[in-house]
Amino acid sequence: MPSNAVILEMRAITKEFPGVKALEDVSLTVHADEIHAICGENGAGKSTLMKVLSGVYPYGTYSGDIVYQGEVMRFKDIKSSEQQGIVIIHQELALIPELSITENIFLGNEPGRGGVIDWQRGQDPRRRASRPCRPHRRPRHPDQEHRRRQAAAGRDRQGASTRTSSC
Repeated sequence: MPSNAVILEMRAITKEFPGVKALEDVSLTVHADEIHAICGENGAGKSTLMKVLSGVYPYGTYSGDIVYQGEVMRFKDIKSSEQQGIVIIHQELALIPELSITENIFLGNEPGRGGVIDWQRGQDPRRRASRPCRPHRRPRHPDQEHRRRQAAAGRDRQGASTRTSSC
């Protein structure tokens, strides 16, 4: 697939709830080898748009089209979008700190056969070689990262105050 090929289009997506228009005529185009961030304030419709894409809100509960790899998609549920290769990792995902990043991402959809997980199955070796990634590291919870930074800042302040008091 050429790097400029369109792999996903969401065209004129409108989603309404009783008394609220959550999305109105939203369109999104994604080309191969692109990364997009969906940003906006609370209530802007980011999660709603992703739920439409992933089949949480099935076809018929919104208007507009989802075109994936040149084919119009009518997802009836999450499984049908996952079968096409569309998987959403939600921001509210509850991580299991004892598992690696890879294990958390695939939780419930582990690649393998007969109860044995094959972490290499389905991976493109060219992608593994060209993108530095450490998927077997343990994820840090945002609170843990914040505490680590505060502790480091506290050590810096303590060191600075010690130096100041010793002068």
